[in-house]
Amino acid sequence: MIAQFAARLIFGMSLTWAFLPQEKISSGFFRIQMLVVLGLGVLGSLTANASNTSLTPISPSAIQPLFITISILAFLGSVFWTLERRRAGSWFGNAIAFGALALIVLFAIRPATPILMNLFRVDSEAATSVILGVTMVAMLLGHWYLTAPTMSHDPLQRANQLFAIAVLMRLVMSAIALAMNWQLVGSGTTLTWLALRWIAGIFGPALLAVMVWRILKYRNTQAATGVLFVGVILTFIGELSATLLTRELGVPF
Repeated sequence: MIAQFAARLIFGMSLTWAFLPQEKISSGFFRIQMLVVLGLGVLGSLTANASNTSLTPISPSAIQPLFITISILAFLGSVFWTLERRRAGSWFGNAIAFGALALIVLFAIRPATPILMNLFRVDSEAATSVILGVTMVAMLLGHWYLTAPTMSHDPLQRANQLFAIAVLMRLVMSAIALAMNWQLVGSGTTLTWLALRWIAGIFGPALLAVMVWRILKYRNTQAATGVLFVGVILTFIGELSATLLTRELGVPF
């Protein structure tokens, strides 16, 4: 589960970078982001051996090389961003996104499962990755204004827009899964996880995206960052609850 969570964060974060106005963000921010991904890549490679379970039938030999490659790309990317080589730094970010996409596909698919179901699993895994990664990047970007107070507010506004889109994606995928598999939901622990999945993972972040939008009208980046920090906590709770549901019921809620 740890390796899967690391892959989700890496893909979501690297995809978010591509949609931010990078020219309006100082290079130091992306250097730190690359180092965060480097740490996640190392964590994923070290915990890959725990990924070969009956519910996630992946051989460590299939995912460890990808995590190691991502770690190397992240290190090189941090070097280029330090040297202010923005184009090269962006290229490494895109390469990391493609590598992480391969990881989440490997984590999502199941042998002897219909193609449409596997496609739904991949889409659901991608939606989870995006909401986790966007929220993390937006929160860290808000903190970056403490070191770069003169930076344009456009990047944080864009990040919040991406946050809202990510919540909508997660809402759609979760609603489809729930509508098709409502009969699997019982009571007790399963119902508690489902409630956490929706309240903390979808409704809460949707409300926070609106709050950040209104706060940024007053150009208050510190208050917006505090709200986004709550968003990180809520999305983590929501997606971890969804992961527990998936492992229990076999459906990507």
